Amino acid sequence: MISEYIEKCSGFMGSRDSYAEARAVILGVPLEVTVSFRPGTRFGPQQIRTVSYGLEEYSPYQDRDLNEAVFYDAGDLALPLGNLGESLNTIESAASILFTDGKLPVFLGGEHLVSLPLIKAAASRYPDLCVIHFDAHADLRPEYLGQPLSHATVMRRVTEVIDPRLLYQFGIRSGTREEFEYARQNTNLFPFEVLAPLTRARQAIGEKRPVYLSIDIDVVDPAFAPGTGTPEPAGISSRELLQSVDQLKGLNIVAIDLVEVSPPNDRQDITSVLAAKVIREAILGLW
Repeated sequence: MISEYIEKCSGFMGSRDSYAEARAVILGVPLEVTVSFRPGTRFGPQQIRTVSYGLEEYSPYQDRDLNEAVFYDAGDLALPLGNLGESLNTIESAASILFTDGKLPVFLGGEHLVSLPLIKAAASRYPDLCVIHFDAHADLRPEYLGQPLSHATVMRRVTEVIDPRLLYQFGIRSGTREEFEYARQNTNLFPFEVLAPLTRARQAIGEKRPVYLSIDIDVVDPAFAPGTGTPEPAGISSRELLQSVDQLKGLNIVAIDLVEVSPPNDRQDITSVLAAKVIREAILGLW
């Protein structure tokens, strides 16, 4: 049969054909409505998939292979362009189905506002949800340009969904004075670094509490990840991001999102490749 000569490269490398049998499910969420600087994040999910085939399925970091993991790539959500409210409703509904089906979702953005409906769906399933947030920006503005729903306000909205004391923010190096003051008083803010404070935070979170992990790729220095909408110098290295994901082993991670990859602003796909490698390591290491 001709199929023995064909390699399908439409989904993430190593993904299986059966949703029912999969433990983890990748879902693209190509929302891009409130991006305020450089557009292009709606192309992120598919480009991450495309470049994943340039990597090996085997992880030498963990001595594990994606052929040992049963996961499914569901494709991208069909979102109505320009209709923010309906898009957010669609995202939350789709995420709720994954949680109801007992899946461990890996969401690929899209702008960071996608995290709000995703976390809403997760919190409905897990009322004591904790959120770990890797980012260059605090995203804690009460509103941005007069809008309460924005990639710049997403974590402020999240603190209205979960207890603010269950939001842990790492790598933050940009925001208004008011955002930093709000974070110091309400969330768990660890500016500039990820690795060292993550060790301390693990103990506070514990191994049983359900955790949602949100990774904005701009937590990484633009020297390593230029393909993002709002680059911020003096970030962590790509190696530190991979080490940070590895450091989360043992926590009860119930969902992951990786957002703000913007292929039109990338250089030779290095940001998309980093994102694909992070997803590989997360699937193999966290689950």
